[in-house]
Amino acid sequence: MKKLLFPIFAILFSFSSLMAQVEESEWGTNLEEAYEEHKKTGKPIMANFTGSDWCGWCIRLDKAVFSQDEFQSWAEENVILLELDFPRRTKLPEDLRLQNQNLQQAFGVRGFPTVWVFDINRDEKGNYSVDALGKTGYKPSVPEFTGAVEQMIAKRKTK
Repeated sequence: MKKLLFPIFAILFSFSSLMAQVEESEWGTNLEEAYEEHKKTGKPIMANFTGSDWCGWCIRLDKAVFSQDEFQSWAEENVILLELDFPRRTKLPEDLRLQNQNLQQAFGVRGFPTVWVFDINRDEKGNYSVDALGKTGYKPSVPEFTGAVEQMIAKRKTK
């Protein structure tokens, strides 16, 4: 009986841990949804180009910055979070994979992690135009990361 209960407990524990991570994360994965939120709130989009299951620096950035309560509170007030993932062990849905690949090309991303901050518009034909505010990569702490992004956001106020 104990042998049966342990695997069930382990599965439930793993599932609840996964759900806690999903709930704590406010990262969207769809550009169209990020655009709609941008249009509604006026906040810039912060796109994280990541290799979530293989990139060591991406994993470090997530642990040191993105998973911290301080960052999540800051992000909720200041940016729209968009994760553009390029996993190796997990297969993304084809539409998401193509979206991420097209955005990688459009932004000229060659390494991970790369984080772009931008405003976005769409014309009557449905074509997007991006006003890039800046990019960054790994920063070891929340204050260093958010300080760099705040400098980018400040540029939009001077334009």
